[in-house]
Amino acid sequence: MIGNAAAALQGSPVTTMDIDFMFRKTPTNLRKLKAVADDLGAMVLRPFYPASQLFRVVRDHDGLQLDFMAKVDGVRSYEALRTRATRVPFGAESLLVASLRDVIRSKERTGRPQDLAVLPVLRRTLDAQEARKQVSP
Repeated sequence: MIGNAAAALQGSPVTTMDIDFMFRKTPTNLRKLKAVADDLGAMVLRPFYPASQLFRVVRDHDGLQLDFMAKVDGVRSYEALRTRATRVPFGAESLLVASLRDVIRSKERTGRPQDLAVLPVLRRTLDAQEARKQVSP
């Protein structure tokens, strides 16, 4: 998971209308993505944004929106993002959540007004996390 939802799970006071994920775009993962959409009663819009290789899973009746990107600005690869990610419990499973630094880097590189607007909040959260680490034994 990356984006504002990942930042919120790490204590950033941000909101989002969608949940963003980075994934390896392989035939197997594309089949899994379609199966997830089917399980959720949703549809896959592909490619929603060709430049990012974004596949959007949407469910109209409640506004569910999950974005799966093979490319994320500021992130070299899925593998690199994964090595810095943190596992967060999610029901009986867990999610890999991008580091706050990676979320910030991505928003900086994207440069969209909505991403730039949230950067001060994300940076304050990162500063607070680092300050807590320095105080902890």
